[in-house]
Order: sequence, then C-alpha cells, then structure tokens
Amino acid sequence: MNKLNTAGGYTLLCIACLTIMVGAVIAPGLVSISAGLGVTNNAILLVTLPSLGAVVFAPVAGKLIDKYGAYHSLVIGLFLYGFMGASVYWLNAEVWVFVNRFLLGGVTAVVMAGCTVLISHWYFAEARLKMVAKQGMAIELGGVVFLFIGGLLAAQHWALPLSLYLVAWVFLAMLLLFVPRQHPTELAIENQDEPVLQKGFSLNSVYLIALLSMVLFFSSFVLMPSYMHGHGYNEQQVGFLMAFISLMAVVAASLMPKLCNLFSEHRVLALGFLGFGIAYLFFLQSGTITLVIGAVFMGSGFGFSIPLLNHMTVERSEVNVRGRNLSYFTMAVFLGQFLTSFVEYIPGGINNIYISCMTLCVLISLILFINSVKLNHNQRDHHDKFSKTHSR
Repeated sequence: MNKLNTAGGYTLLCIACLTIMVGAVIAPGLVSISAGLGVTNNAILLVTLPSLGAVVFAPVAGKLIDKYGAYHSLVIGLFLYGFMGASVYWLNAEVWVFVNRFLLGGVTAVVMAGCTVLISHWYFAEARLKMVAKQGMAIELGGVVFLFIGGLLAAQHWALPLSLYLVAWVFLAMLLLFVPRQHPTELAIENQDEPVLQKGFSLNSVYLIALLSMVLFFSSFVLMPSYMHGHGYNEQQVGFLMAFISLMAVVAASLMPKLCNLFSEHRVLALGFLGFGIAYLFFLQSGTITLVIGAVFMGSGFGFSIPLLNHMTVERSEVNVRGRNLSYFTMAVFLGQFLTSFVEYIPGGINNIYISCMTLCVLISLILFINSVKLNHNQRDHHDKFSKTHSR
C-alpha cells in the first residue's frame, strides 16, 4: 500500500491539532483553573511550561523516533498526552502540577515530530507540501476550536477543560484503525537523495527562522490582551480577535503551496515576515478596523512561514535522521513561544515593543528577499555554465 486513505490523512491532521491544544485548552479559564489547582501565584507557568518542556525533551523525542519508529513513538506519545493532561486534576502540590505541565510538553514534542515524520513517510514531493500546509492549517484551526470549547467548559466548572486532553486517546484509536503500521518504505528510500537537491538554506538556518517566526507571531498573543484592555476592549473581544488571527493563518496556509509554485521558498518566507511587520504597524493604531486588518496580516505571516519551514525541514532531512531533525524544528518552534514570556521586559512600553517587532520583521524580510535574488542569480550562472559545457 503506497497511498494513505482519506481517513488516515484526516487522522494525522487531527493529531496535529494537539500541538496548540496544550495551552489553548486552559487559556480561556486560566484564572479559575490556576485557583482550582492552587497555583494562582504562578498561573502563567501553566501555559508556558509545556513549551519549555518541549524544548528540553525535543532531542530525546527525535532519538526515540529514529530508533523505535514514528508510529510506535506516536502511539506511546498519544497515550501519555491524554493521561498526563487530564491527571493534573488529582495533583495537589504546586511543584507536582508544574512537573506535570513540563513533562506534558516533552510528550507534545514526541507527538508533533512523530506526526510530521509519518506525513513524510506517506506523502511525497508536491503532495507532501500540500499535506504539511494542511497540517499547519489543522494546528491553527485546532486553536480556534479548543479555545472556544475550553471557554465554554471553564464557565461550567474549572476542571472540565482538562477533560479535553483525553481527546488524544480518541486520536490514538483512529491512528490504530486508519493508519497502517507499515509505510511505503521503498518510496522513502528513493527519496533519501532529496536533501542533496535542496538549494538555499541549511537546516540550522531553517531552525533560526522558525524560532524568529514564532517569537514574532506569539508576541502578538502575549501582548494583545493587556494592549486591547488598555484601549477599552473586553475579554470576549480579545478572544474573537485571537480566533480571527488563527482563522487567517488557516487561509494563508492553504494558499502557501500555490505561492511556492509561483515564487521561491525564500520569497514566500519574506512575504510571511513582511506580513508580521505590517500587522504590528496596524496594531499600533488601536482602532477596531485597523486591529482586524492587522489580524489578517498576522495570520498570513504564520501561514506563509511555519508550515513552509516544517516542509523545508523534511525536504532537507535524510530518512534515517528525519525524526531527529524534526525534533529540532519542534524545539525551535516551542523555544520561540517560550521566549515571548520575556518580551514585556523590553523597555518603553507596548508601543515600543510593537515598533521593535516591526523593525525586526522588515529587516528579516529584506534579508530573505536579497538571498532569494542571490540564489536565483547563482542558479542562472550554474545553468549557463552547464549549457556551455554541453554545447561544446
């Protein structure tokens, strides 16, 4: 069997939702959940510790995937995800609650990297790019869904949102039912030479750009509540804007493969960072219309960057180390999220932070565009030399 059926593909997209779900589940009811767990003095750690855990355990996750296989690692990861996510309800001591959240982040790294490795086993070439784009869409759409449901459940009882972590066991059952254990290894072997053909960025460059992308994207989520509250918006309006950003990211990710066919990867990434920069420019205006326009560009920045960088990691990784390299990508993404915990310490207030982010976006976008021009020029020179050699 060389092609995954529709149910199997849908299963992998459902599993991708669990990445953002780690924090999205408890974010709407963070105040009541932190009070229920007895950690009101350090409530923000309930959201940020999973990111730190993913960063620390990502290399271990990669080694496990490469050694035991993505399928078996994902089975174990999904079981532990549901168990650890829901079991925090029975932990009384503050230290054990935080240990649980930290380890849950490590399990999330296994789930995220394992899911992407399975996608790379079943999809190839342009089909893989489209599937990775759908994976990015699923991640953001999961944020919208779980933010909404988590808020509804938190309004009923503080502990109810924790039960959503058990959806991982539903996805585990779907994995066992719809995704075969044996993937088309003969096609994977054929594609081991793919990384040699890739031009431009090295893997380390991809990781760095992924980190910067997540810092710039997630900073808006960290700063938006206090910024909008200071301009007279309530919590519900903040939630709507955040959900709208995620929806725009879904739309942008769906368009990303088509843009890659029209332009180079570098230029699509440059568009993504330019989108981040324009978003911060509109956020500075604080009006309702400008905030909505800024949300469109912020979501577009994510859709044009993170899914593409995920695909670039796969394309630049040989099959036997793909799990390890994707775990490093996971580390970069979650480290970017965790670093946003410190953006509020930039002096000058939120306006100054927005201006700093906007400046960084424009600088990165220019660098990416200049690199794309240089790469195209080098490719033309190589093609001309090749043509002259063969014409003789």
